[in-house]
Amino acid sequence: MPVPYSQEWLALPLGYVAAVAAAVDHVAWWDDPFDPRDATILLADGDALVWDEESGWRRGRFVSGRKGVRTVLAGERYLGGGVLPEPAALLRRGGSRTKIVHRSFRDLHDGFDVRLAAFSARGAGAGSR
Repeated sequence: MPVPYSQEWLALPLGYVAAVAAAVDHVAWWDDPFDPRDATILLADGDALVWDEESGWRRGRFVSGRKGVRTVLAGERYLGGGVLPEPAALLRRGGSRTKIVHRSFRDLHDGFDVRLAAFSARGAGAGSR
């Protein structure tokens, strides 16, 4: 596993986020590297999906955001299913306004990075960012 905060470690979520982007009708996506590592997928309907390594995915109307700036959503709903739900099932979740924290970004040796690396090993790559 890559050393925490190395470039390789910061890039570990890219395979998973690319797999989710490939499973939804999206316009663009980007990552925002750390504390917590997160990513945004702009959907074709004007909503956005935002993922972070602590609470998983949430969906809402895209208000603002870009690489390096946290994304702001209106009416966000946490989609549940843990931190790494299967990409194909993600949009079938109704969601809740209640944020559930599944892990802390400070948990550097809890096996999460191994799970992230498995998505990169599937060959998802960085996709269309």
